[in-house]
Amino acid sequence: MTLLTHLVYALAYLIAGISAGAALWALRPEADPLVAWMAGALVVLAGALVHDVVTRLERERKAARRITRLNDRVEELAQLLERRLASDAGAAPESTVRYDAVMQEVKLLQSLVARLTERRAPRPPAPSSDPGGVRRPAAMPSPAPEPTPPSAAPMDDAAVLEAVRDALKADRIDVYLQPIVSLPQRKHRFYEVFSRVRSADGQQIMPDRYLDIAEREGLIATIDNLQLVRCVQLIRETERRQHAIGFFANISAATLADAEFMRQFLNMMAQNHALVPKLVFELSQHDLRAGGAVTMGILSQLARLGFRFSMDQVTDLGIDVDRLLRHEFRCIKLDRALVLDPANAERIGELRRRCAADGIDLIVEKIETENQLVEVLDTGFDFGQGYLFGEPRLSRKPE
Repeated sequence: MTLLTHLVYALAYLIAGISAGAALWALRPEADPLVAWMAGALVVLAGALVHDVVTRLERERKAARRITRLNDRVEELAQLLERRLASDAGAAPESTVRYDAVMQEVKLLQSLVARLTERRAPRPPAPSSDPGGVRRPAAMPSPAPEPTPPSAAPMDDAAVLEAVRDALKADRIDVYLQPIVSLPQRKHRFYEVFSRVRSADGQQIMPDRYLDIAEREGLIATIDNLQLVRCVQLIRETERRQHAIGFFANISAATLADAEFMRQFLNMMAQNHALVPKLVFELSQHDLRAGGAVTMGILSQLARLGFRFSMDQVTDLGIDVDRLLRHEFRCIKLDRALVLDPANAERIGELRRRCAADGIDLIVEKIETENQLVEVLDTGFDFGQGYLFGEPRLSRKPE
């Protein structure tokens, strides 16, 4: 519905309410006029409720049509690629491998569209699963909080949820990259990949605003999965351009528990083994400690393919380095404030010595000023991340 249509409907039930109140007062002048106008107000309220129901139904019909079109487009692309593969059966091996890789990505996207269709029904809110404090969700960027764009008015939770669902359907989950640099040279060694939601009017919704809501509503795995597919596309693009750069991709417990997606993802990466060394999966200390046999089993499968892991969101310096080594964790991210706290100096020094001996890289994040960098360099760390080295930038979607 257009804005004009909404205004016409609103004017119609407003006039109906006023007319009803006036008519009741005219028919029974001896009655209390407040009763007549309350009756008119009830007519207005009933009209508003009907208007809301009609609007919601229309929005649902539009969403269903968009999902159907998207699914049809993905099916057409899959059929086109299958025909191309059949016609190029005698082509060079590397060409066939490239088409196989794209087919795997198409199948992943097909499964995500299907899953999104199944999850359109709203789910009741659930209590937070992290009673010990606020946990940064998987796709959060590691640097300090960013300023919110000035144009946007505040959105309540319901509006944020609707924006996330609409962005998933319309492919408005943007991928941002932030560099991780070697110290003191400041050479870009890796990029951290994370996602942001863009609403229909172009408003950017920051991760700390939407991720808890998306996780509660069962959408976080879909966001993570789309991000992983994009990450693989980015790696393939850097391979094509012969850039020696790696990517850190946050992965949540919900994504690891998504057995169907992980099965397809493992199959895709098994056919693209050259991309594996350039992708580092990042798990929070909380998720790693809370992970049960299923999580550890998935990590073992990924490790057998050659993947390496990083632990971030560290709040406890009592780190079991041996356990990290058993599961192929080769990086640990530490908050700058944690590293520079004099009370932690001894434990930080001990952790540095142990990690250096065992081949685990330590990355100090949230470095924002030159003075902070000088303090970090004095402690002898080799990698850093933060706004000083580059703010998160929107990545170009691979062609």
